[in-house]
Order: sequence, then C-alpha cells, then structure tokens
Amino acid sequence: MKKKILLILLIITASLFFILEITGWYLGNYNSGAKTVKENTANQKKSSKPKKAKNVSLEDRLRALSPKGLYIVINTSGNRLYLKKGENTILEAVVSCGSGNILTEPSGKKRTWVFDSPRGEYSIKSKIVNPIWVKPDWAFIEEGEEIPQKTEDRMESGMLGDYGLAFGDGYLIHGTLYTRLLGRNVSHGCVRVGDKDLEAVYKQTPIGTKVILF
Repeated sequence: MKKKILLILLIITASLFFILEITGWYLGNYNSGAKTVKENTANQKKSSKPKKAKNVSLEDRLRALSPKGLYIVINTSGNRLYLKKGENTILEAVVSCGSGNILTEPSGKKRTWVFDSPRGEYSIKSKIVNPIWVKPDWAFIEEGEEIPQKTEDRMESGMLGDYGLAFGDGYLIHGTLYTRLLGRNVSHGCVRVGDKDLEAVYKQTPIGTKVILF
C-alpha cells in the first residue's frame, strides 16, 4: 500500500515538473518572438525612411534632367506629341508615327527600308511653309512605279500639309491628307500631325527646339 502511494506521488511530482518545464519554454519563446516582431517593425520603420529619401532624390534628379524651356516629346508607340515647357504640357496632339513595316526592292540592288520613327534626342533644324515632298526611291517602289531620273519628276506638293519641321536625318513633323489614320502607326518614319495642332506647334517652336522621341 505504501509503495503504491509513493508511486502515485512520484507520478504526480513528475507531471507537475513536466508541466512547469513546458510552461517556461512557451513563455520564453513567446517573449523572444514578441521582441523579434518589435525589432523587425522598428527596423522596417527605420529602413523606410532612407527609401523615401532616395525616391525624393531620384525625382529631383529627373526634374533636373528635363529641359527648362520649350521642347517636344513624341511617344512613337502611343502616337502622341506633347509640346512642353518645363514640366507643363502646353499642347497634346494625336499623331501618326512609323509603321515599322519593311520594304525590299524586288529587283536590282535589292535594297531594304524599315519604316520606323527614330528614337532619341534631336532638335528642329529648319521650318518650312507649304513643304514639297521630294519622293525617295522607296515611294516609287512601294507604288510599283519606275524610279524617275529627274528631280522634278519626284516633287509632289500638298502631301505634307501646310507646315514642316525638319529635325534631322530626313525626318519631319508635318501635316497629312490621311487625318482619319491619326493615332495609328502608319507613317514611313515622319511624324504626321493634324492641321490645327501642326499650326500651333509650328508657330510656337523656334529653330533649335529639342525634340525627344521614345
């Protein structure tokens, strides 16, 4: 009988000891976890401050890179022209940029042309009223016509609208007969603009105005 009582007491004591051990282990881990969460939260708050400062610094640098005066920005894939002064947009126009189509000469030299608008930074080189289009070889090949030898046989008026702004490498910002196609990539590389917007751009931009295409 005494042995049974002693055995029961030992079991109870061992059980209590085990329960106390488990409780101590749980409380220790809980406190450690709570501390870690607090530390992580504090670290996140600290780390967010340098990120915000870095973003502000980057925005300041981008603003510094923007031209201060009047300039033109052309989104060639979105077919939009923006006349801007500093960070302000003076005019937004729907335009038509290069189609990206490829034309290969069927015979002879087998030359190839890619009708894409250029990308990069340019400037207005010259301004023309009632520009006359001197049709290049590809224009005749595209239409299935014989390439003329005389320059006067290449000249065609009325195709480029009332105004032209040349910005280098043979590319122009000019008018179009096909206003219904504005907003689409259908040109041979030049930037086609509607009459009213073209007149506004022509009158407000002096020679030397930056033209940024992307």
